[in-house]
Amino acid sequence: QVQLVESGGGLVEAGDSLRVSCAPSGRTLSDYHMGWFRQAPGKERTFVALVNKSGGTTVYADSVKGRFTISRDNAKNTVYLQMNSLTPEDTAVYYCAAARYILTTRVGSADYWGQGTQVTVSS
Repeated sequence: QVQLVESGGGLVEAGDSLRVSCAPSGRTLSDYHMGWFRQAPGKERTFVALVNKSGGTTVYADSVKGRFTISRDNAKNTVYLQMNSLTPEDTAVYYCAAARYILTTRVGSADYWGQGTQVTVSS
């Protein structure tokens, strides 16, 4: 079992930036493809971004492309989601996800999930 520990959520104003982080407890990050998903109140969990094991490939949801950047530092065993130009529509619980072999934009492709971190953007 892999425990993903997230941090960095909070309350910001529209137009602000925020970075959330995720680290696998007791595991080596480089063994996993990593991603971020989010779930707004009353809505289903949806894909935000993913990065492959080496960090050489990233994929983004259209809604965040150009504003969000996913990155990983395998030496620090941490994956990041830098969020710029935030809008109230980005308000959600952000979940870190990991997969040993394949991670796609589908929620069901993740093997492990973090507990979630709340991001709230006020207008």
